[in-house]
Amino acid sequence: MPNISPVVANDRTYSTPKTCAIAICLDGCEPEYLEKAIADGLMPTLKRMKETGTDRLAHSVIPSFTNPNNLSIATGRPPIVHGICGNYLYDPDTGEEVMMNDVRFLRAPTVFSKFYEASARVAVVTAKDKLRALLGAGLKFDDDRAKCFSAEKSDTSTQAEHGQDAASKWLGMAQPEVYSAELSEFVFAAGVKLLREWNPDVMYLTTTDYVQHKYSPDQAEAKAFYEMFDKYLTELDALGAAIVVTADHGMKPKHDANGDPKVIYVQDLLDEWLGEAAARVILPITDPYVVHHGALGGFGTAYLPEGADRADIIARLAAREEILEVVSKEEAVERFELPADRIGDIVMISTENMTIGTSEDRHDLAALNEPLRSHGGLTEQEVPFICNRVLDLPSAPKLRNFDAFFYATQAAALEEVNA
Repeated sequence: MPNISPVVANDRTYSTPKTCAIAICLDGCEPEYLEKAIADGLMPTLKRMKETGTDRLAHSVIPSFTNPNNLSIATGRPPIVHGICGNYLYDPDTGEEVMMNDVRFLRAPTVFSKFYEASARVAVVTAKDKLRALLGAGLKFDDDRAKCFSAEKSDTSTQAEHGQDAASKWLGMAQPEVYSAELSEFVFAAGVKLLREWNPDVMYLTTTDYVQHKYSPDQAEAKAFYEMFDKYLTELDALGAAIVVTADHGMKPKHDANGDPKVIYVQDLLDEWLGEAAARVILPITDPYVVHHGALGGFGTAYLPEGADRADIIARLAAREEILEVVSKEEAVERFELPADRIGDIVMISTENMTIGTSEDRHDLAALNEPLRSHGGLTEQEVPFICNRVLDLPSAPKLRNFDAFFYATQAAALEEVNA
């Protein structure tokens, strides 16, 4: 390892790693997935990590979606600091709805960029390419100290833009289909090869929740996914890395007994109460991967027309059995640590088995091949937080998934117990 000074990122000090510090984000990993797979004897390495290392539950940020949580893990801070509060953003000044995956939306440096500036070697491998630019912000690829590429676009990665030419050829694995478990397996396999051959100081591996959207913890396909992950985890652990395994969010069934999606269409309600299109409901889960969730999740925000009685709208929505919480923008900023200029006048969170939609005619659910499983609300906030070293974690304040690198680097600063 190079002589790296402790790194300060967003007012947090990260320890100097003596061995590689790895955070693994298992997208959509409801804790029950691990419990079921371990109970079936499919995850011996993770079972040992839980028994001899550190085994806790943590809270994700709200909304419990992919982009906000991955960027929170990457920056060590909540969305009010880094600005990424959804997969999707509405600009009320222009009336445009845009994907929030451009680096211009990021308001804070990543831990990766700060370690890179401190002369460390940094590797980031993501399943979906939508995260790649944000996670790679501040990295340069002209000195062989940074790699940041996705499984989704691994055929076309370049040294100049990603730190790795043709990552799929380099790894010896075909570029996976985006809707597949193999997209995540590519991430794990790349992590093992990078650790074995390139020796990064800090590495982030983040997957896709295709399997978790499609299969429940009891299903064989889900168990097979976690069995596969454990085999790669075994290799990473044997190479001496300090590893924190966490998730960006959990996953809950969002359908009725017949397998039909359970949805409250809030745009339709607001049209009825305030006039057609007077209000604007935004669903920050929206992204190109509609087969996963049909743009239906547990979190929504709404922009109300000037002069609307916000308290009345909040009270009406709060009275609906489908809604768990509905709060004002000000309360959402305070309670969920969200950037005020990127959310609407109210924020809504649905109950555990319910989702929030816009208008019924705007959701094409034909692509949902299985009963809907999704996330976004408070009921998907609890995630695993497991380390292969013993950590001295405080009992309060509550552990967050974005503490992953803070504790991974602490663990990596200890003596190399596995090497």
